[in-house]
Amino acid sequence: MVRKASGKWRMCTDYTDLNKACPKGPYPLPSIDRLVDGVSSFALLSFMDAYSGYNQIRMHPHDEAKTAFITDDSAFCYKVMPFGLKNAGATYQRLMDKIFKESIVASEHYKALERVFGILRKHQLRLNPEKCSFEVHVGKFMGFMLTERGIEANPEKCQAVIGMRSPQSIKEVQQLMDRVKALSRFISHAPETAMPIFGTLK
Repeated sequence: MVRKASGKWRMCTDYTDLNKACPKGPYPLPSIDRLVDGVSSFALLSFMDAYSGYNQIRMHPHDEAKTAFITDDSAFCYKVMPFGLKNAGATYQRLMDKIFKESIVASEHYKALERVFGILRKHQLRLNPEKCSFEVHVGKFMGFMLTERGIEANPEKCQAVIGMRSPQSIKEVQQLMDRVKALSRFISHAPETAMPIFGTLK
């Protein structure tokens, strides 16, 4: 069991051996930049998060036994798609692309929401109200801040760099590089600016 940021628990199973035996699915995942660019610069925004999204997808009956795991009391298997499977992300993305195959164009916001709710209801998908927000002007998405002005840097990521002490080890240099990389979209000539830092790793 792994404790989530919310304090709740998530059950995780080690599927290393199963994943080695499974071929990698070819379904592509969308790039973060494409997703972020596609939803910026709108006056109103709504953010929705599926409640345990993977667990809302049924396993094929013939594959349920492959997800089996052992506890102190007994052996169990999943009837829904668990976290940890190699192709879980691609499978979930394929479902989203299938049920939302017709793009919802920018129109009156409440009408767009009505249509989204209709699709979710049709496919019996549930949302997590704790992670949803509707008709807001500013919101966090994929690590970026979305506003009517466009895409802006996440203040938390900025503070992570500002508040970091000068690196004292290779590990801390790598941490700094990762944090700077997360903000590279907003840094002019980011590769050249980060070159002196990168050079310390050689």
